[in-house]
Amino acid sequence: MTKFSELGLNPKVLKAVSEAGYEAPTPIQAGAIPPALEGKDVLGIAQTGTGKTASFTLPMLSVLARGRARARMPRSLVLCPTRELAAQVAENFDTYSKYLKLTKALLIGGVSFKEQDTLIDKGVDVLIATPGRLLDHFERGKLILSDVKVMVVDEADRMLDMGFIPDIERIFGLTPFTRQTLFFSATMAPEIERITNTFLSAPARVEVARQATASETIEQGVVMFKPSRRDRADSEKRKVLRTLIENEGEKCTNAIIFCNRKTDVDICAKSLKKYGFDAAPIHGDLDQSQRTKTLEGFRNGELRLLVASDVAARGLDVPSVSHVINFDVPGHPEDYVHRIGRTGRAGREGKAITICNPRDEKAFDAVEKLIQKEIARIENPVKPAERKPKPRVEKASEVKTEDATTPAAAQPEPKMDKPQRARKENTRRDDRPQKEHSPKPRYGNKHNNHHGNNVVGMGDHLPSFIALSFEERMAS
Repeated sequence: MTKFSELGLNPKVLKAVSEAGYEAPTPIQAGAIPPALEGKDVLGIAQTGTGKTASFTLPMLSVLARGRARARMPRSLVLCPTRELAAQVAENFDTYSKYLKLTKALLIGGVSFKEQDTLIDKGVDVLIATPGRLLDHFERGKLILSDVKVMVVDEADRMLDMGFIPDIERIFGLTPFTRQTLFFSATMAPEIERITNTFLSAPARVEVARQATASETIEQGVVMFKPSRRDRADSEKRKVLRTLIENEGEKCTNAIIFCNRKTDVDICAKSLKKYGFDAAPIHGDLDQSQRTKTLEGFRNGELRLLVASDVAARGLDVPSVSHVINFDVPGHPEDYVHRIGRTGRAGREGKAITICNPRDEKAFDAVEKLIQKEIARIENPVKPAERKPKPRVEKASEVKTEDATTPAAAQPEPKMDKPQRARKENTRRDDRPQKEHSPKPRYGNKHNNHHGNNVVGMGDHLPSFIALSFEERMAS
């Protein structure tokens, strides 16, 4: 199959696809759309950037073209791991359903419950949501999932990484057993395999690329960075980042820079701004309106550098991203594939550069093992700072005097045997100045007599009273 018209889609959907500028389906679309239109469960495995969103959007719209939704009972459900991906899926539905009278609602965090409740109460054909916000509405009694005909789980492996699998299993239990399930993922971890075996019924497996592979149109490289000192590691790493961007010149029309931690996202974006680069941060702690504004600026070309956490690694469809720079090596090797998949999309060329310091070498080895490819090494564009020799401190014996400048230790002492060393040591000990002191009293008497001399003993003198008898002493 080489054309969308051969896939059996609704004519109104085909018209919208044609106006969007698409003529031929991608391999994942060509493999997933026909069984989805037949009502079968689909398990789609493909690398990011291959058009998975249209693989479930187009057949869902064709199926939902017939029928009408009831209040608080959506006819279809699409689960996405992040707000940005959910918003992007909603945009796809708007694009492809322009000639269909279908309604949709987007349930994501950072938006008022009241506005979302109003949409649900009117009845929606397509409900696009993140797992947490969907369960919030359900627990408040504002949502009934017993009428869901089609359920889609997008970026399932990302759901696993973010800890959403228990929520996904609960949501599966709230939907009818007879529903159709379309399950898409870039990788198939054992936990994902268990869920598909539990909740999918004889799915049509569509795998168009080896699991966790990067597009061949992406040029990959790594800078093995080693800081000069531990306390300078972060600042020197940011200098390497700025130099890499400067060296790419005009070829770097725009770039997404990924950091592992949200604090590093803010610090890195602030540093780039300080040095005159057009950069802005995006991560989960930012307000939803600010995140949306930043993404729109990046898509429209108003923003050149987007510094992001992994919240932006999955599903963001910005076709013309020229570069992806991993400021940090991701902790999970699968995240590397999703990060660099933001460039080189739809057959375009792209470039991905990673900065790896010594403590991340183990994680980087896991990345190369996963993609089964050795990534080219790039020479560090920043030369290490030359260490200045420490100033030599002169010893006291080397201080110059008016008469002599030769150090006293310059003349080697002649070798001596053990008796000679002992005699010399005794001589040195005897030459030491002795402290003047008066002799201590032999019997510890602390008092002196009236002559100023210490009492040593009685000598030969016998006091007269001792010679007297007892009677004589008593009589006196």
